[in-house]
Amino acid sequence: MPTPERTTLADIVGAGREILETGGPSGLTMQAVAERVGVRAPSLYKRVRDRDALLTLVVEASARDLADRLERSDQSLRSIAHTYRDFARRHPEGFRLMFAIDGAQDEMARAAVPLLNATAELVGADAALDAARLLTAWATGFVNMENSGSFRFDGDIEQAFEYGLDRLEAGLRSG
Repeated sequence: MPTPERTTLADIVGAGREILETGGPSGLTMQAVAERVGVRAPSLYKRVRDRDALLTLVVEASARDLADRLERSDQSLRSIAHTYRDFARRHPEGFRLMFAIDGAQDEMARAAVPLLNATAELVGADAALDAARLLTAWATGFVNMENSGSFRFDGDIEQAFEYGLDRLEAGLRSG
């Protein structure tokens, strides 16, 4: 009789995402994941080739989570920006790695669709990609600075985010 499976790929990836967020990339080891899901590390290799493959699976899951959240937003530019920021604040390590590790291109492309649709409504289809890139660059830079504690001056960060979003949206609307 075969040995029953003690964990699933979904359990492994979920544990990997949790470990990534609490211990950073260096804490994401096969041993740490094995302990979290209650198996010995060699058992993970039945489902995941190696740590690099695990990292890719975790990044794919993070990008899928972001895409799901963006698709559930009300599809307005403001809602998309707030959803993006909220995700980055809740999952800073996964967010950072989505841009640092290849392997999640399909999910990242899926995550871009709501923004491309929203920018197309504002600036038209011909300029939608440029507008989406502008907004993504600004929002990514903003949340990376926010997550790293790089806003060193006094002031309200929420207000600064809204100010930037207001200015960008107004600029795009004016053409």
